[in-house]
Order: sequence, then C-alpha cells, then structure tokens
Amino acid sequence: MRAGNKAWPNLGISANALKQSGGLERYALDLVRGLNTAGFIDEHKPAFFARKFDTSQPESAMVAAHRINVSLLPSKLRDTYFNWALKRARKHAQVDVLIGCNRVESSEIAICGGTHIGFLAASKRDERPSDSRQIRIERLQYQQAKVVVAHSEMMRDELRTLYAVPDSKIRVLYPPVDGTRFSVVSAQKRAALRKQFGFADNEIILLFPSSSHERKGLPLIEAALRDSGLPVVIAVAGRPPAQTSDKIRYIGYAKNIEDVYRAADFTILASTYEPFGLVGIESVMCGTPVIFSTNIGCVSAIADSAKFTFQPGNADDLRRAVQRGLDAKPANVSAASILYDTSIAAHVGALLELAISAAGSTARA
Repeated sequence: MRAGNKAWPNLGISANALKQSGGLERYALDLVRGLNTAGFIDEHKPAFFARKFDTSQPESAMVAAHRINVSLLPSKLRDTYFNWALKRARKHAQVDVLIGCNRVESSEIAICGGTHIGFLAASKRDERPSDSRQIRIERLQYQQAKVVVAHSEMMRDELRTLYAVPDSKIRVLYPPVDGTRFSVVSAQKRAALRKQFGFADNEIILLFPSSSHERKGLPLIEAALRDSGLPVVIAVAGRPPAQTSDKIRYIGYAKNIEDVYRAADFTILASTYEPFGLVGIESVMCGTPVIFSTNIGCVSAIADSAKFTFQPGNADDLRRAVQRGLDAKPANVSAASILYDTSIAAHVGALLELAISAAGSTARA
C-alpha cells in the first residue's frame, strides 16, 4: 500500500494494553489516532498486540486486535511469555514493521520511554532476578531493532552508556501531546476553574500531579517548603498523600487534568527518575509554568521563560527555584514555550518515515 509516492509497510504496534493509561500505553493510543488521521487505517488497519483491550476506547475499532493472554501465568513470567508469543503472532498477522511500545525483542522500531537499568540506578535499588529478566529482553530489543526511538536526550544518553546502542541507531523524537485538549483559556475561565477547585485568589497553587508520590518527589517538596515561609499550597492530584496539612491539599483524582493545570500557578515535580515527563509539556501548553528538577527529561524541551529548575534531591535549591518563580510571575506561557512540534501528526509522520526505511532494510536483509 502507498502513502503518496511511498509504499507503506504492514504495520504492527505492541503494547501492554490498549487502554487509557499513563506512559507508553497512552502513547500507543496516540499512534493509533495519528495513523487513523493520516488515512493509513482507511487502507489497512495496523495489527495491535496487547494483553488487554478496552473495547470502550474508540481506538479499539481502528486496529486489528491480537490479544496475547498472560493472565494465567505468574506475574514475573508474563513479560517473557508475551515476548515469546509475539514472535509467532506477528508472523501470523503478516506484519512487516513492528513498533514496540513495551519490552519485545522482535520490534523493528523500539520505543524507549525509559530504561530499567536507569530506573534501578536512580532508585538506588539492587537488581533482582525479575529485573534481570526484564533487562535481558530490553538488551535484545535494542540490539535487534533497526532503529531505537528515544523520547528524550536523557534516554539517548542511557541507551548509549547503559546498553551500548550505537548513536547512529538512535533517533530522538519527543512524544506528542494533544494540542486541542491542552491549551490556554481566558482569564475569566481560569478564574472560574480556580473557584471550582477551591483555590483562593490569594493562594499560590503548586500543582503536584502524581500516582507515585515517593518517585515524583513529594517528600522532598514537602520538607523543602514546610517551614519556608513561602505563601504556597501544594495541590496533590491523583493518589491521596499520606497526610495533608496547611501546605498540602488533596484535590482528588482529576479526570480533566488540563483544567487543573489551567487553575494552578505552577506545576512542580522533584522526581528521582523521569525519562520525559509529559505533565511538564501539558502544563506549559495550558499556560502554567513548571518548577522541575533538572533530571526530568522534558526540561530541555521547555523554554527558559516557562521553567524554574533545581538540582535533584536538593531542598535548598528547590526553595530557591520556587522563590524565583514567585518573583518572576511569568506571563505569556503557552504552546509557543515548547521547543518542538507537539502534534501527533508530526510525530506519526516521522515514525512512518522510519517504518518505510526499516521495511526496506529488512527486505534487503
């Protein structure tokens, strides 16, 4: 099949699940929507390999679903079995190029949104047998792929130093964000949203969106700001914090997280390991600057005028970054503060070019 004057290979996408979730599962949905918009799916639906399918998602109708059932296996063996079963399933589906959004060694295009070795190092955790199995599959995936797509410069560095992936094999493509959902609203709408979430006019709201508070740095943020005297409130969205106080307020699980971004004054994270951090891009696109530690991958994709950074794990530097933000009171923060094309169309277009190239090299091989 063809895209203009170029032949389209039969595409496959592998992910842990087709459902609305975080990380690479959400990214896989973006790919499906992008392919659909590009007209790819009108000619031939891509094969989608996963453990679970949420058929209520509109994207489920845009793919040829291939479920690999791992539910009867012990949890520590599921990655290994999925990786093995996928080889046969993709052959049966006649897939030319597989985009791997999870750990699968048979993907021509391997998506790197994080590495397990990097995670263990940042977490200061010893490697367990289950970790070793995951790392083995990762190494094979990166070794056998035609190209590895890194979602940040940070991931490019980890691929080179921790997995010995040649730089010539790595392509950095920042992940896409839906600009129709994450956008700036009027001052009147913002004021209404602040009332909706219970934010007073005289409060400076630091939004902390998280389902993993320890990894995202809530203990450090709380310790740094508890006795700082700074007029700020940390609004936690997602999983409830262990305790609240006059500085920490739980606002619940926010299904429309874009409205919370718009209502807040800043978004703050102090993650121990954050390969990219889409929340930073989403926040800025909604008009809200970020206060982030420098080890968060998306920091390099945000203009200086929309970010205030601090050294990882440094409470004093975190306080200084918050103070700089309060002093600056940045205005005119918007999608223009993002240093790459965030559109799904642009990202999928780049992936299709890589897929065409990978299909050609596979045919020659």
